[in-house]
Amino acid sequence: MTVLDPPGTEAALRAAHAGLLPEAEPLSLIGDPAGTEDLDPALLTRLYRQLVRGRRYNEQATALTKQGRLAVYPSTTGQEACQVGAVLALGDLDWIFPTYRDTLAVLVRGVDPVETLTLLRGDWHSGYDPQACRVAPLCTPLATQTVHAVGLAHAARLRGDPLAVLAMIGDGGTSEGDFHEAMNFAAVYRAPVVFLVQNNGYAISVPLAKQTAAPTLAHKAIGYGMPGVLVDGNDAAAVYRAVRDAADRARRGGGPSLVEALTYRIDAHTNADDATRYRGADEVEIWRRRDPVERMEAHLRARGLLDDAAVRQAREDAEAMAADLRSRLSGEPEGDPRDLFDHVYARPTPQLREQQALLERELAATDEPPVSVPVPAAAASSREAGR
Repeated sequence: MTVLDPPGTEAALRAAHAGLLPEAEPLSLIGDPAGTEDLDPALLTRLYRQLVRGRRYNEQATALTKQGRLAVYPSTTGQEACQVGAVLALGDLDWIFPTYRDTLAVLVRGVDPVETLTLLRGDWHSGYDPQACRVAPLCTPLATQTVHAVGLAHAARLRGDPLAVLAMIGDGGTSEGDFHEAMNFAAVYRAPVVFLVQNNGYAISVPLAKQTAAPTLAHKAIGYGMPGVLVDGNDAAAVYRAVRDAADRARRGGGPSLVEALTYRIDAHTNADDATRYRGADEVEIWRRRDPVERMEAHLRARGLLDDAAVRQAREDAEAMAADLRSRLSGEPEGDPRDLFDHVYARPTPQLREQQALLERELAATDEPPVSVPVPAAAASSREAGR
């Protein structure tokens, strides 16, 4: 406040910002049998089936990594509810901008399991067509996808497209400058974005306490003039409601929101990480008792929406998916180095053509014929369209 501010300005600002701070306790629904009565029972059982499928997907992908069939796999075991609940809350026109740990979110969106893992196999940069499924390519750089998400959302708002964009990020990514630039840009231009922070406690080995002094990450929202929501990230129904409400608000022109989902990464950061060096078994065990799959199953049983036959069917469906995944990833990917020059520029630059010619000379010197590469259908179609 300054002497030039008109009387009542501070009070007006406080009133305007009163709804931006998160509640003291995270939103949780499945701890009470009546907590989900306003949600469609069919939706709740779908959430459960996707949780079971997601857990089996995590287990199978981790096993494939240990067998050398995947180069790396960042597991989401323990935090499946964040991705399942968030994705099922979106509409068909909405977009998702995932991180490298959000393969389950991409799977729930309907992308083929093998195409979802293409990047982590060391094959094509994206095994699926982003435009067709409205999912940006999975990528490793931290927080840069949030800026891209805001750009797409801002363009959609200018065009009048009634969509929302889900920008997914981990707690470690919130320490990157791109995240704060994206938040500010989104708020100023009222871009229809939902920032979903999956706070699993660690940025690889760095605990949250060494990343921020804020009470919660959701509190950061008020600094940019958007609402912050704190939610139990191991409660798929609560995540669904929080993201659904934020996405609805975004589509109505209400601007962006920040949703922080409190969860935990049960497995190591990746197969290259030794989590025992920075956290104890007792801590992990505490979070195992908050398992999102078991909690949802118990809740649905208490409401009479789930029985033994339905549980068995969900597990059998998940096992069939895992068996198909094993079968289709049994062979080693074969790459043609010429593919490095596809999809770099619409019109290759002179430097790129020079490098391409150098590669051709090196390949010719080996007297080896070109490698025939089976590429994913989506990648093949996009390649042909670009030629």
